Parts: sequence; C-alpha cells; structure tokens
Amino acid sequence: MKAKLSFLVSTVVVVALLAAACAPATPAPAPQEQPTAAQEQPAAAPAAQEQPTAAPAPAAQKILDAVKARGKVVCGVHTSLPGFGYLDANGKNMGFDIDLCRAVAAAVFGSPDAAEFVPISAAERGPALQTREVDMVPRNMTWTSTRDAQWGNFTHVMFYDGQGMMVRADSGFKTLEDLNGATICVTTGTTTEQNLADAFRERGLTFTAVTFEDTSAVYSAYEGGRCDAATSDKSQLAAVRSGFANPNDHVILEITMSKEPLAPAVPAGDDQWFDLVKTVLWVLINAEEMGVTSQNVEEMKNSPSLPVRRMLGVEGSFGQEDLGLSKDFAVNVIKAVGNYGEIYDRYMGPNGLSFTLDRGLNNLWTNGGLIYAPPLR
Repeated sequence: MKAKLSFLVSTVVVVALLAAACAPATPAPAPQEQPTAAQEQPAAAPAAQEQPTAAPAPAAQKILDAVKARGKVVCGVHTSLPGFGYLDANGKNMGFDIDLCRAVAAAVFGSPDAAEFVPISAAERGPALQTREVDMVPRNMTWTSTRDAQWGNFTHVMFYDGQGMMVRADSGFKTLEDLNGATICVTTGTTTEQNLADAFRERGLTFTAVTFEDTSAVYSAYEGGRCDAATSDKSQLAAVRSGFANPNDHVILEITMSKEPLAPAVPAGDDQWFDLVKTVLWVLINAEEMGVTSQNVEEMKNSPSLPVRRMLGVEGSFGQEDLGLSKDFAVNVIKAVGNYGEIYDRYMGPNGLSFTLDRGLNNLWTNGGLIYAPPLR
C-alpha cells in the first residue's frame, strides 16, 4: 500500500512539475527604470520556493517639492495674445493668464518674480502637461472632458467664453449661412477647429479651412486677405482685432458657436499641487467678493469680518498647512497681483493695458455673472 501511495504521490509531483514547466509565462509589465520580469524572477522556480517581490516603482516627486528645490514655478504660456499672455515693449510677460502664474509664485515663495514662463503653442499644451515639462498651463485653454481625461487636471474656470467669427466690415457677412463656401482661418489642434467643422456640418454648409499651429499666423493670414473669416474664442478675436492696423475694418459677428470655459491646468497625479493652484485662484475670486484689494489688504487684516481675517491668515485656517503654504500666503498673493477684478481690469477694463472687453459672464455671481469660488474655510 505504501509503495502504491509513494508511486501515486511521485506521479502527481511529476505531472505538476511538467505542467509548471510547460505553462506559458505571463509577461509582466516593465515599469520605467525598473528591471524586467525576466531579470527579477527565475524562469522555472520550484512551486514551493517563494517568488522574489518586484521592487516598487519610485514615487514621482511632489511638484511642490520640485518647485521649491528649483526656486521657481514654471508655466506654459502664450506670448502673443493681448490681454491674456503677451510680451510688452520691454519683453516682459504680461496678461490675465500670466498674473495667475505670478500669483502661484507669490503663494509659494512670497514673490511674484519666482516664476518662469515657457512659450508653448496650442498643440503643445497637452504634451507639456503630460510630460511635466511645466508645473502648470495658465494659457487660454478650453476645459473639455477629453482633455481632462488625457492631458491633466483642470483647476477652476477662470474665464467664460464662446467661439465667434470675425470678418471684414465691408464683407456683408452677418450669419454663418452667409459664410457657406467661405475660406476660414483657424488654429489647428484646438477645440476651435472641431467646433467650426461641427457648426458648419450641422447646418449643411461647406467651408475651406486654412490652418496654422501658431495663433499669430492665423491672424496674419486673415489680415493679409488669405481668408474670408477667422474664428476663435470671442475674447481672442477682440484681443487680436485690437492690434490690427485698422481695427474698425473688422467686426465680430453676433453669433456664438460654442461654450468655452477657459481654465488653467496642472499635471495629473499630484493632488496637493492641484489643490494649491485651485486655492490660489479661489483666493483671487473671494478677495474681489470681499472687497480686499492690493491697496487695502494690510488694513483689511483688522476687518470685523471673520471670513476676511481667515483668508488673510489672521484668525483660523482654511487648509493652508495642508497645501504646504504659510498661513498668510493670501496676503502675498493679493499684494502681488490684486484680486480677480483688479487683474481683469488691468488688461481688459475701461482703461485696460490691452483693450476693453465687457466682463459679461465674467462678472462675480453677485453681479449677474458666473464667477464664483468655494468659501475659504
């Protein structure tokens, strides 16, 4: 009986070993900078032997830590769009979007000058975020579901816009139907390009697209007569029109082809940095709502309003420590760039440096607009 049992056990062991040897190996993923599965594990380890555990992939460095070690915040920006991101006569980066980057620098370092601006095209925005070439992209950029899934984390809407169409004043064009068969200049790699195609297709209209990766090339071609019309966000059309040799020779049609919520974005995978950038923007919006400006921020530390004192770090907290920021970082931010309304007016208000554009939807919610931020508490 013992011989039969030994024979049976031996047979089972042999069959098991043969099955293990013949079974196809399941390929293991090879993380970057990690040894391959073949290097880590013997090809045919005995079943009873404990398998070596693969070394865990190194955690990506926290963006805030990298920013602090570098000594500056790196932002991917536009350099030729008046009002939003452009170079002034002295070559200094200026604009609505630029000031958000400076606000983040002021939050982290106490100085708006601790910011570096990297020019990127519309087509480079996604890759710049995906590869962490930049810490954030405050460049005019529409928040869409696909971009949010693929590019990075969009923080909070900073500017509400819609796509429009610019034509020559003497063209006679009034509607999209009038543009059937027209030649239209548009920036490639943008939601603008897709919206244009969708709007014309839905109406059974045709057009010829003249595309450029560089936004400035789009308008140079249009102004030079290569296209019957140019299309983009209405704010961008207003910005570019203001810089034409004869602005009054061009009009922006009374049509809105899409909704374009413009929002800054950060690389995915770092919640602390994501929350930090969002909160800086919320400070700018709440400061305007509370009446705290770059001129009165110091005296507002003595405000009887608890929400004001909390925002300025005088009393209580709204999560500054969790963000890795000083308790009074909001004071540095507001001193550096002002509140949301001050930034808007600096570039696009009645006496704006670039042009005048009615705030419309970009008024505070208390003034009939859509600009609204979570409370700081």
